Amino acid sequence: MIDSEKSIALCALDNMYTAVIMLDHNFIVKYANNATEQIFRMSHKKFLGKKFDKIFDYTNFDFDRLHSCHSKDLSYTDYEVTFVIEAVPIIVEVTVTPVSDQNFNCDILLEFRKIAIQQRMNNDIAQYNQQEAARELIRDLAHEVKNPLGGLRGAAQLLERQFKDKEEVKEYTSIIIEQADRLKNLVNRLLGPQKASPHVMTNIHIILEKVRKLVSVDIPENIKIVRDYDPSIPEVFVDPEQIEQTILNIVCNAILALKEQNNPAGVITLKTRTAYRVNIYENVVRLALVIQISDNGPGIPNDIKDKIFYPLVTRRKGGVGLGLAIAQNIINQHNGKIECNSWTGYTEFTVYLPIKE
Repeated sequence: MIDSEKSIALCALDNMYTAVIMLDHNFIVKYANNATEQIFRMSHKKFLGKKFDKIFDYTNFDFDRLHSCHSKDLSYTDYEVTFVIEAVPIIVEVTVTPVSDQNFNCDILLEFRKIAIQQRMNNDIAQYNQQEAARELIRDLAHEVKNPLGGLRGAAQLLERQFKDKEEVKEYTSIIIEQADRLKNLVNRLLGPQKASPHVMTNIHIILEKVRKLVSVDIPENIKIVRDYDPSIPEVFVDPEQIEQTILNIVCNAILALKEQNNPAGVITLKTRTAYRVNIYENVVRLALVIQISDNGPGIPNDIKDKIFYPLVTRRKGGVGLGLAIAQNIINQHNGKIECNSWTGYTEFTVYLPIKE
């Protein structure tokens, strides 16, 4: 390729709306066009000369597949990839194409496109429907368990009365009753709130402060809670007790994660803001309250990251896996939603609640 042709090609790439990055065989960035600045929010020149996998704080981009693409000369598209720069997650569609151009000294061309709002909404709705189906299945199962459980407990009580003079029988019936009560409590938690609760106009910061004071009683010295509140946020129409339970579940999860990691400088941040024109599933909310609860813990394991709001999903020893499922159910009943972003060293839960104007 002569210099004039190369200049024309570079000019064309620089003026594309699609972000383009070109790598050599060692995955060093040799070229990045102007559109990369709009997607990744940093100068495209900062990419140059760096190994692609070292640029980001975190990414779930499949580098093994990138190696395979390069070696087998195959193109592919990954439709939902997260890149994190300075704690800001950017979700894009990536197309990988092997190239061979000696003039550019490049072997791989990457194209990045922001995921359309409609596609994100469709993904949110699909995930919501799947989670609702899972919860419905769990609720049906819980109902099926609850009736025979009551009969089992009643039979144990009758046996205890009939053989009240025999301590060895009472020992066994006490175990049956105790375990039946434990299962009943679990079933009740699986079933969740059975009737609508009263909503009142509430200052969200009163709830957050109540949660902060509750957990501060028993929080380890190496974990601190940072507040970043917007005092101008108007009151929201919610059930204060249920919102408190939701925030408490998320904060307690963060504390446990930091404890398990034995983080010497654990930080949990409670942040409030407002946002305009927020997509909550198929609805667009003109004004929403945004509550962000973040921590610098180990992050959520990749294999359960997409399932954390499903009932009974947990990696914590002794955990039941109901806290987040209950939290999401409560927020859904308030016509809101919860989102989660997590990578090594950072986890953030974002709660959106509509604000009545």
